[in-house]
Amino acid sequence: MALWTDFAAAAPRIAEVFTRRHAATGNLCMLGTLRPDGFPRISPMEPRFLEGDLWIVGMPHTAKFADLRADPRFALHTATVDTQVGDGDAKLWGRVEDVRDEALHQRFAEAVYEEIGLDLRGQTFDQFLRADIVGAASVAVGGDHMDVTTWREDGEETVVRKH
Repeated sequence: MALWTDFAAAAPRIAEVFTRRHAATGNLCMLGTLRPDGFPRISPMEPRFLEGDLWIVGMPHTAKFADLRADPRFALHTATVDTQVGDGDAKLWGRVEDVRDEALHQRFAEAVYEEIGLDLRGQTFDQFLRADIVGAASVAVGGDHMDVTTWREDGEETVVRKH
């Protein structure tokens, strides 16, 4: 599995699209998890970058975090607002790892407070999930073509141009 910085080095095209679309939508993404009955669940999520990693953190006691406790596999898709995908989109998939480091949690809370004014400082996080990425894909549209870029763990980016 790859942490964000390793993933971004191995798959720079996809990382650029993901980062750009993530920022353009105010950090909004759609998180896919597996429900206890095996069916998928899609939930809005605002993953954050901190210290070179991608973190999936949110309100405690929600179904999406119960799903991830039971099965750490996830998919994360940038919010697509344009049916023509003119600005591109990206998706990542992998597993989450719960990181129990109170000092890190507080640095995260401080960063969120500085960025958006939400005061989580001093709070304990129920789950603090680092994304370990095993695969990713992105779409970029330009002129008369669409580039579909894919990446798998321990591989290189592959680009297929469609006309």
